Amino acid sequence: MSKEARTGRPAETWLVVGILLFLLGLAVALLYVGWWSNDSDPASAMTFSGYVAMTFGIVVTLVLGVGLMSLIYFSNRHGRDF
Repeated sequence: MSKEARTGRPAETWLVVGILLFLLGLAVALLYVGWWSNDSDPASAMTFSGYVAMTFGIVVTLVLGVGLMSLIYFSNRHGRDF
């Protein structure tokens, strides 16, 4: 790797970091607003089946992500990548 590719451009790096921090702040703000917006309405509370569905979705997503990442590392270690 050349020296130019390793160092990058500081202004572009800070721009990307700034945009990502802005998006993180926006996500946290929307989480806060969404979390507390329906607190006063008991009918909007999540049911047991909602918690089961959410847990199932989280577990399946994690298994899929871990499985795909392990396939990437496995293929890289065995020279199957270009």
